Amino acid sequence: MADHLGKVVIPGQVLKEFQESEATSKVIIGPGLRRESDLILASKAGVLRHKQPNFYWVDCRQKRYVPARAEHVIGIIAGKAGDVFKVDIGGSEQATLSYLAFEGATKRNRPDVKVGDLVYARLVVANKDMEPELVCIDSNGKSNGMGVIRDGGFMFSCSLNTIRKILSPDCILLKTLGKSLPFEIAVGVNGRVWVKGRSIQETIAIVNAIPSIEFMNNDQIKTMCRKLFDALTGFD
Repeated sequence: MADHLGKVVIPGQVLKEFQESEATSKVIIGPGLRRESDLILASKAGVLRHKQPNFYWVDCRQKRYVPARAEHVIGIIAGKAGDVFKVDIGGSEQATLSYLAFEGATKRNRPDVKVGDLVYARLVVANKDMEPELVCIDSNGKSNGMGVIRDGGFMFSCSLNTIRKILSPDCILLKTLGKSLPFEIAVGVNGRVWVKGRSIQETIAIVNAIPSIEFMNNDQIKTMCRKLFDALTGFD
């Protein structure tokens, strides 16, 4: 496996010698890998990555979002069917969201959700044989930041690579912007970002900054943020 790490793999390629967790003796495979019998094969073309202790995935540039369990996404309420909402999350099919999957929701106390609303939710079911299922609560029944996104702001789409870079602990973009521009943000791994700044000018500036960092390093991000702050001073 050490020979394949950090190198390009192609669909159908058999990968061997995965490092198992000492505690569970298991290997966790992520996007781009699949298990067939006792073999693990690549299902996408890309670079094989590894995260300690035993998580492997294929890092590739793709345009369509493929739902994966436990990921947080931003969805658009597309309709209602019985006791569930149909949500567009940018995948090949719409996801379902039960009206009971909100904090404090009961059969009598239903959430105020309308068609066209934005929701920040977590995937609990995501596989090729079933439609994706969303919830807006954690394992303790609390919203923990999830739910319907209200009070204005702006939602836009960017590449999945940019989303992964923003969510990486090594990326300094959000911390650098937050030092001079207080803002609220929700980042969905399905390529959607919601931003709300103190003013329309600051919101637009943040919206323009985020997609531009895909191929930047941290030094270039700092320089870009400094120029952004200097430009915004003209609006004060």
